[in-house]
Amino acid sequence: MKIIKRILLVIAILIAIPLLIALFIRKDYTVEREVNINKPAAEVFDYVKYLKNQDTYSVWAKIDPAMKKDYQGTDATPGFIYRWDSQNKDAGKGEQEIKKVIPGQVDYEIRFIKPFPGKASAFMSATPVSGSQTTVKWGFSSRMAYPMNLMLLMNMEDMIGKDLQTGLNNLKALLEKQ
Repeated sequence: MKIIKRILLVIAILIAIPLLIALFIRKDYTVEREVNINKPAAEVFDYVKYLKNQDTYSVWAKIDPAMKKDYQGTDATPGFIYRWDSQNKDAGKGEQEIKKVIPGQVDYEIRFIKPFPGKASAFMSATPVSGSQTTVKWGFSSRMAYPMNLMLLMNMEDMIGKDLQTGLNNLKALLEKQ
């Protein structure tokens, strides 16, 4: 009986420790990446403001070529929604909505449904460096509720940042080839 009590105590401690740690871990995170593209800002922004164009450069859009996609509204305008549904757990199911478009920047809300629910804000901006060069910035921010915020112990900056940077590098190669 003493052994069972000790085993149960050890199990309880192993469960309690991560839950206690999660109380003291941040819940919000932001990741941003940028790239310089040798094209005028207007030309670059005219491409990135269209949500459907993310299919040509976003790592996430390319995870599952067979994923179902659905569109609602007029692309490049507030209210446009891009939905995806994939059997691949890395792609999952969700939707992205254009919330605001101003010259040089488009803001999105991303709503994840599967493999687990969540919400994030994202943006893409195109800022002129010179007449023929543009800095494109892609940013992503979200909040993880307790105790899921334990995942923030992993380096989200590296995990998400790597995908953002790869997408931006794909965008650079695509636009500079045109």
